[in-house]
Amino acid sequence: MKQPKIVVMGAGAVGCYFGGMLSRAGHDVTLIARPDHVSAIVSHGLYMDCISFQEFVAVGANVEIDAVRHADLVLLCVKSPDTIATIELIKPYLKPQTVILSLQNGVDNCERIRSVVSNPVFPAVVYVATMMTGPGQLKHNGRGELVIGPWEAVSGESGAAAMQTLAGISELFSRASVPCPVSTDVRRELWFKFLVNCSYNAISAIGQIEYGKMVSVHAVKTLIDTLADEVLAIAHHEKIFITKDEATRANNMIASTMVAQRSSTAQDIARKKSTEIDFLNGLVVRKGKEYGIPTPANQSVYALVKMIETFNH
Repeated sequence: MKQPKIVVMGAGAVGCYFGGMLSRAGHDVTLIARPDHVSAIVSHGLYMDCISFQEFVAVGANVEIDAVRHADLVLLCVKSPDTIATIELIKPYLKPQTVILSLQNGVDNCERIRSVVSNPVFPAVVYVATMMTGPGQLKHNGRGELVIGPWEAVSGESGAAAMQTLAGISELFSRASVPCPVSTDVRRELWFKFLVNCSYNAISAIGQIEYGKMVSVHAVKTLIDTLADEVLAIAHHEKIFITKDEATRANNMIASTMVAQRSSTAQDIARKKSTEIDFLNGLVVRKGKEYGIPTPANQSVYALVKMIETFNH
């Protein structure tokens, strides 16, 4: 993928980080974001307070969705509840071959995007700890990599074309100091991230607490294990096979590599915004009812976040 025009749709903390890294590496990037962010970025650039550097990065910014009309690659970073509405909004402006890369939480966004458009759509599993500290100001707390891959098993000419596209995207990010391997089983990678989100996000939101502090409480560590066990049961029914040991290692890694991070759900609650909980623990609860698998731990944290969310506005 040579010199693509890149548009970040829904440029919050995640979108600003990856869009900023690409722009810093010399790529043509436009962030579509809220007016306060756009105003600050247009005036001063995007301030990236990262672990390895702190600087203002020049990057395009716009509040208008028709900015996607020139995009070769769209990084979709909106919240999962907004996926369908956003895709329907940008659909009239998309070129037929514009690639959509979903950098979203949850495990069903690609299916939902593909129900609306026929463009090439690929999932990205996102591992980064970021937050916006003010208009146009990004704080990077840890990690910063992606895993991408084809949504379905690839074969034939279409499969070869998909893998070529993914290889180009991988190189694009890698050259911008963002590790981005291509996985042949990205759905399993998505479920690993989903498991981590379901294990951590709601607890962090309920307590407004960082991951490192969460796991220092023994009872919370027990709850994390129980939440993960329920997710594993659902995953197994979805033909996604993750062992208990693998799940434990994944959860432990998050606690050790993102010590100071509060979950995106916690950040949403703090800002009195709607959360993605329906597409995280809420999805586990719905799948549990569908498959006849009890999910009392996920039901409990889901209910508590929904309660806080309901009376938080």
